[in-house]
Amino acid sequence: MAEQIVNEFTVNRPIDEAWPIICDVERIAPCLPGAQLEEIEGEIYRGNVKVKLGAVSTKFKGEAHFVQRDDSNHTAELKAKGRDTGGRGNAEADIHASAEALSPTSTKCVVTADLHITGKVAQFGRGIMGDVSRKLIDQFSHNLNTMLDEQEPSTDEPEPAVEATAEPAPAEAPADDDAPTVRKIEGPAAEPVDLADMAGPALLKRIGPAIAAIVLILLLLRRRG
Repeated sequence: MAEQIVNEFTVNRPIDEAWPIICDVERIAPCLPGAQLEEIEGEIYRGNVKVKLGAVSTKFKGEAHFVQRDDSNHTAELKAKGRDTGGRGNAEADIHASAEALSPTSTKCVVTADLHITGKVAQFGRGIMGDVSRKLIDQFSHNLNTMLDEQEPSTDEPEPAVEATAEPAPAEAPADDDAPTVRKIEGPAAEPVDLADMAGPALLKRIGPAIAAIVLILLLLRRRG
């Protein structure tokens, strides 16, 4: 099944400040419900999404890489793919993101995903994923702006620096050419997305894995700047 999903959200920051924030995976990943960034290997970003329905939970794992990123024009394109760890289907997406200034203090980001889903997760009507993804984006935008407001720089005068006595720097360890290039992202486990808050009860069992795919694609859209 193929479907195009278009969503947008607003960041309460000027565009030159908002775009680097949008592209900073480690900073904003906790704002996306159910999503967790696990590791970065070169230009490849890997993560997972957890969803639940009552006592039943499932996980979706995937990765993405950027095809291009144009910071001067505030656009990016990437490819993402993922799979339901329960074997119920796979998802791939070609994603385009762009940002534009709404005002000197706010920025709109538009995300377009050409989504291809196979397996059992594709067995539901078109349009449902769009409705669910809009709810997820709304929650993400709220969480992101709340986080930014809480991280406003303090207006208090900084305390004077304490002069310290210089000590010789420790000798550097020799470089290890065989050191792994994978960087693990340590952090608290994400709480699963509660499907009861995202769709009608009659659809939950059918669309649960697809909701996880949407969250994962939205997460992997973002790249550390």
